[in-house]
Amino acid sequence: MLANRLKDAAGVAVRGFLMGSADVVPGVSGGTVALVTGIYQRLVGTISTGSKALAAFLKGDIRRGFEGLRAVDWLFLLPLIAGAAAAILTLARVIERLLHDQPIRMAAVFLGLIMGTIVVAWRILRSPESTHAVVAGGVGVVAFFVFGFQSSLASDPALPVYFVSGALAICAFILPGVSGSFLLLSIGMYQPVIGAVNDRDAVVLAVFGLGAVVSLAIFSQFLDRVLQRHHDMVTAALIGLMLGSIRILWPWPNGLGDEAGLGATVLGRPHGDVGIPIVLIIVSAALVVAVSSLAERRARVALPASEV
Repeated sequence: MLANRLKDAAGVAVRGFLMGSADVVPGVSGGTVALVTGIYQRLVGTISTGSKALAAFLKGDIRRGFEGLRAVDWLFLLPLIAGAAAAILTLARVIERLLHDQPIRMAAVFLGLIMGTIVVAWRILRSPESTHAVVAGGVGVVAFFVFGFQSSLASDPALPVYFVSGALAICAFILPGVSGSFLLLSIGMYQPVIGAVNDRDAVVLAVFGLGAVVSLAIFSQFLDRVLQRHHDMVTAALIGLMLGSIRILWPWPNGLGDEAGLGATVLGRPHGDVGIPIVLIIVSAALVVAVSSLAERRARVALPASEV
């Protein structure tokens, strides 16, 4: 029995490492990896149980809070968190160095990942209609102009900004097809958070984590209801947000020379390093679509014949 539990925990930790690896890269959803590796339903159930316990504590209902904590599948959750944390700590330094040394190519990778995610998100619409295309286009135009008013990198953000960032990032566990890293990137907080991880800044990471916990407790049930009732409209709006984010992911901002990357929001024509970035865009987009297709096949196989 103990050997089986240890084997299960080790398998969950490996899956957590894969999810953490995905979540640290903008455009790749850890939820998709969870689906591919067969733990998605268990993950959703654990998040739901944990969020109810957290909500009870925030309301001052200590007894219900502890009852909820006892109901959490800790033998699943703790190895998963450990694996994800190991991936984030391992990969954050690599990504930060690449962002510094290869800004154009990293921006190209991120752009390709987001483009692939747009394709995936459109495919998960349950009943695609022209209205959804209008919503996606409208949100995309608004986001494009809004992103133009800011630099893609926040400068020395205050602690409350990290709190809000954590609250937004955790929504990626609930919203389909969106990674926490993308949400951080869209508000200019991706590189500051990566830097905090690499610097082992305990205060910043604690504030970021607190934002995630509070958001999970307060908003997870609300977001779940919204997704159940307005799934396609929410997804269309997310597609628009991703379309607008092309402005902050474009590898060749105008007037920044060959060291552009994620440094500005003023679009320019491709110049300097062009060939390899274009290949990276195509390969990254194809990778996301391929992983999503694998997840869809895995999900269909897991369904009973009557539900397929």
